[in-house]
Amino acid sequence: MSEREITIAEAQRQVDEWIQTVGVRYFNELTNTAILMEEVGELARIMARKYGEQSFKASEEGKELADEMADVLWVLICLANQTGVNLTEALHKNFEKKNVRDKDRHRQNLKLK
Repeated sequence: MSEREITIAEAQRQVDEWIQTVGVRYFNELTNTAILMEEVGELARIMARKYGEQSFKASEEGKELADEMADVLWVLICLANQTGVNLTEALHKNFEKKNVRDKDRHRQNLKLK
């Protein structure tokens, strides 16, 4: 499988196509929010074991950080699609907000020096 770049918009289209053809339909927004929290928890478990003090259990072998991140992204994209959020546009606006609000904030943070 070759790696190729994918835009956020293309990811939104591909997830929607998969949902409509293979997944039958989107779970409702509340169910997808709960699933997102579950996936974030699975990601947090790996982070705590790989980068924190906890150790892996035998039953956790084979869990991959990248796969868990992709699961989080997938469900987030599902939520965006079903609520009409254009993630490309939202990310651009978020960068603009951070560039204004946080322009000097982190440079002036003595904890980061």
